[in-house]
Amino acid sequence: MKKLYYSIGEVSKITNIEPYVLRYWETKFDNLKPSKNRAGKRVYNEKDIDTILKLKELIREKKYSTEGAIKVLNKSNNESSQTENSLPINVQRDLKEIKLFLQQLLEHL
Repeated sequence: MKKLYYSIGEVSKITNIEPYVLRYWETKFDNLKPSKNRAGKRVYNEKDIDTILKLKELIREKKYSTEGAIKVLNKSNNESSQTENSLPINVQRDLKEIKLFLQQLLEHL
């Protein structure tokens, strides 16, 4: 069952990446910045988990250096944001609302 937020322990189990590695990657990759709850604990969302899995593939499977993985992620993010930013403002807003609605819907399933 998908959730809106996951703890670092849950993410560690899902991704098979040790928590200390996740914390280290947060210091190196601007794309990986989980929120914190009221207690100050990290809370990861699906986008964070996708980023972690992408990093895992680049670093552990494809043997990229940290710097190389940063370049690949930045290039990938720039391409996707350019595509989304080329849409009219009202369409961008509608897409954000649809994404939020779908997240809430998945939460209740």
